[in-house]
Amino acid sequence: MKPRRSNLSVPGHMKKMHIKANDCKADVIMLDLEDSVPIAEKFNAREQVIESLLSLNWKTKTVTVRINALDTPFAYRDLLEVVENAGHVVDSIVIPKVNNPGDVFFADRILNGIEMNKNISMMIGIEASIETAEGLMRAAEIVQASGRIKTLVFGIADYSASIGARLVSISGHGEKEEELYPGHRWHFALSRMVMNAKAYGNLAIDAPYGNFNDLDGLRRSAVMACALGCDGKWAIHPSQIDVINEVFTPSPQDIALAAKVIEANSLAKAEGRGAIAVEGRMVDQATVRLATQLWEQAKHLQLI
Repeated sequence: MKPRRSNLSVPGHMKKMHIKANDCKADVIMLDLEDSVPIAEKFNAREQVIESLLSLNWKTKTVTVRINALDTPFAYRDLLEVVENAGHVVDSIVIPKVNNPGDVFFADRILNGIEMNKNISMMIGIEASIETAEGLMRAAEIVQASGRIKTLVFGIADYSASIGARLVSISGHGEKEEELYPGHRWHFALSRMVMNAKAYGNLAIDAPYGNFNDLDGLRRSAVMACALGCDGKWAIHPSQIDVINEVFTPSPQDIALAAKVIEANSLAKAEGRGAIAVEGRMVDQATVRLATQLWEQAKHLQLI
């Protein structure tokens, strides 16, 4: 799967932003039909997303479309019209507020029919946003509901609302948390989502950081998410992309250490030894797997 370090959300009704996003350094461009689009612009946004998908060259990007929530009157038309007209350009459909596997079943069946009807050869993925207590509780069922699932995405603001958590910032997206809670307030929720994503071979993406002027806060948030096993983070402004990419990119030191571990493991196997030592420390097979994953990521990013 292509890297998904930075996932830039772009309002679906704003064509000029689509053009700029196409030239930015984000790994993923998400054309959004949900929260960033006013009710009065829902129809226009859908038409604009289709036009942008067909008219711009997206070959260097992973491009996704976030439809409206399935409990709205917009979602089914989003799914039908976007995929019927431009499904061959879309890598994944992002479904917000996924609460149970039925949401995924529904989208999966619709996508099956459209792909057959339109002769779309590449299977369109599904990215499920975990944004409620119910969604997190049922994450294991959700991630197994379809072979289309590629990522689970943490929706911090709606999750906060679903559990009645205290609001500490204007955006509700991660900043000023240290003023309220002595630690990582979302450690359990994010770790549980990551666990369920990785248990079934999928990626885990962290929520956006709401204050796009606070790059230091963004970095702290991204470092924590990376440490917990997330593969990337949503961005709501192009200014956030470089920081997110940097945090989720293996450093030269990380790559060099991974190479040492992999080389030591290969030598041990060739000599019939079970024990592996690197820089005077014993290394187990779990560390070898981590080193191999990092090495593969570095190759994807053409760092080696």
